[in-house]
Amino acid sequence: MAERVEQRIEARLPELEQLERVGLFTRKEIKAVIKKASALEYKIQRRALHKEDFINYIQYEINLLELIKKRRSRIGYSFKKDEIEYSIVQRINGLFKRATEKWKDDVQLWLSHVAFCKKWNKKIQLSKVFSAMLAIHPNKPALWIMAAKWEMEERLSSESARHLFLRALRFHPESPKLYQEYFRMELMHAEKQRKEKKEFEQAKMDLGEFSYSEEVLNGEMARIIYRNAVEKIKGAEFYLSLLSIAKLFDFTQDLQKEILENLQAKYADDPLTWDYMARRELEMGSLPSPECSSKQMKASEVAQKEERCCAVFEEAVTALPTEAMWKCYVTFCLERLNRKTNSEELRKKRLERTLCVFSRAHESTLLPETLYKQWLYLLLEVGLSEKATEVAAAATKRFSQSVEMWHTRLQVLIKLNSSDVAQCFEEAVRQVKSKGCLPLWTLWVEWSEGANSKEDTQALYQRSLFVIDPADSVTMKEKYLDWAYREGGYKKAKKVFTSLHESRPFSLEFFRKMIEIEKEQVSVTCQESCKMLNLREYYERALREFGSTDSDLWLDYIKEELSHPQGKPVNCGNIHWRAMKMLEGELVEKFVSKYTLLQTGHL
Repeated sequence: MAERVEQRIEARLPELEQLERVGLFTRKEIKAVIKKASALEYKIQRRALHKEDFINYIQYEINLLELIKKRRSRIGYSFKKDEIEYSIVQRINGLFKRATEKWKDDVQLWLSHVAFCKKWNKKIQLSKVFSAMLAIHPNKPALWIMAAKWEMEERLSSESARHLFLRALRFHPESPKLYQEYFRMELMHAEKQRKEKKEFEQAKMDLGEFSYSEEVLNGEMARIIYRNAVEKIKGAEFYLSLLSIAKLFDFTQDLQKEILENLQAKYADDPLTWDYMARRELEMGSLPSPECSSKQMKASEVAQKEERCCAVFEEAVTALPTEAMWKCYVTFCLERLNRKTNSEELRKKRLERTLCVFSRAHESTLLPETLYKQWLYLLLEVGLSEKATEVAAAATKRFSQSVEMWHTRLQVLIKLNSSDVAQCFEEAVRQVKSKGCLPLWTLWVEWSEGANSKEDTQALYQRSLFVIDPADSVTMKEKYLDWAYREGGYKKAKKVFTSLHESRPFSLEFFRKMIEIEKEQVSVTCQESCKMLNLREYYERALREFGSTDSDLWLDYIKEELSHPQGKPVNCGNIHWRAMKMLEGELVEKFVSKYTLLQTGHL
C-alpha cells in the first residue's frame, strides 16, 4: 500500500513543481499539499474503504482547483493550464470513477460527477459517465431525461438525444414525464431546423443536395410521439400537459388543434377539460380599437373576457355538477379576485361573482372542504360576519368529523368575540374523535388563558390530558407546565410537574423545561443543596425515559454536577458508566467523543 501511495504522490510532482515555478504556490504550501494528499491517499488505499474518505479527497482537490483559479486571477497568470489544472481534473475524475464503481447505488455520487464534468466542460468524459450511470440506474426516468437534454442542448446532437429517449421508453413505456420531454425535444429540433432554413434562405446560400424535410419542419415527429403517448397514457391532465408544451412553439397550430379535438372527444366529462376550455377565453384577443388605450377600456375588455370564461364554467357545472368541477370554478374566481387592478368596478364585480359562486357551490353541497376556509376568511375580510358564522356552522355540520373544519369555525368565532365560543368547543370535542383532536384542545386552552379564570384554565388543561390520545397528551403536558410557570411561578410549576411526573408518555422537552425553571430560581445559600437535589431528581426521571436514546442528556447531567456549587464531581464517573451501559448503537461513540471534549475543556 505504501508503494502505491508513494507512486501516486510522485505522479503529482510535475504539477506541484509547475505551481511553485510560476509563483502560484510557495515551497511551504507545496509541502503542505503533499502532506495532506499523502494522508488522503492512505485512506483510500485501505482494504476497508469508506465513501466519506473519497468524498473528502475529491472535495480537497476541488478546493485546490478553486484556490489555483483565485491565485491565477490575482497575479494575472493564465498559462500552463494543461500541466496544472488538467492533471488535477483527471485525478478527480479517477476518484469519482473508483467511488461510483464501489458505491454504484449512490445516485448523488453520480450526479456530483456529472456536475463536475459539466463545470470543467469535459464532454467526452461526461458522455462516458452518463452511459455508465444509465447502465446501472435504468429505472430512473429523470436520469434519462438529464442525459438526453445534455445531448440536445450542449452537444447539439438531436440524434443522440432521440436515441436516449427511445431507449428510456423501452424501460419506462408508461412514463408521462419521458413522453413530455421527448415531445418537447422534437419540437425544439423542428424549431431549430426552421431557423436554420430561414437563415440560409435569407443569405441565399446554395445548399446543394442537402434539403430540409417538410415533415420535420412542421413537427410531424412530435405528432407521432403524441399519438403513441396517448395510446399508453390516459387522462385529460396528460393531454393538457402536451398541449401546453405545443403552445410554446408558433408553428404547431395544427398539432394544437388535433390535441384539443381529441381532448374534447375523449374527456368531455373531465373537469380539467372544462377548466381549460373556460380559461382559454382569457387568451382570446379582442379586436383592436383606438379607445383601447385607456385604462377604463382595458378593464372593460378584461371584464368581458372573464364573463366569457364564467359562461363556459356555468355550462360546465350544469353539464357536470361535481365537487371537482365546482372547485375549478371557485378556484378560477379566487385567482381573478386576487389579481391586482386599478378599476374599482372590476374589483367589485369580481368580489360579487366569487361570493355568488361560493354560495351556489355550498347550496349544492358540492363545495370542497378545503375551500370553506378561504370563503370564511373572505367573508370576514369584507365585513360579512353574520354570514361567516352561518357558513362556519353549516360547514361543521357537513364535515362533522373534520378537525380542520372545527378549528376554522372556532377561529372565526374567536375573531368575532362571539359568546358561543365555549359552547362550540364543547360541541367540537364531542363530535371529533379523540385521536387527532390536539389542534382543537391547543386552541381551546390558548383561548381560555385570555378569556377565563386561572381555575377554569387549569381544569381545562387537566381535562385535556384525560380525553386526548396519549401520544398527543405529550404536547399538552409541555403547554400545561409552561402555563403554570407563567401564571403561578415556580411553586405552581413544581406542583404541576409533581402531579404529572408519573403520567406517561413524556417528551424530553417536558423535563428540560422543568430543569430550566429550576435553574432560573434565585440562588439562596441555604437552598442551593435542595436545588441541586431537585435537579438530580429531574435528570434521573428524564434518563429513566430517554437515557437510551439521548446522549446529550447524560452530558448535561455531568456538566451540572461539575458546574453547580453544590454539585458532586465524584458522581461523574458513575454517570459516565451508566451512560455507557444504557446508550444504544452509534450513540455510545457520539457520547464518548463529546465526553472527551468536555474533559479537555473544548465543550
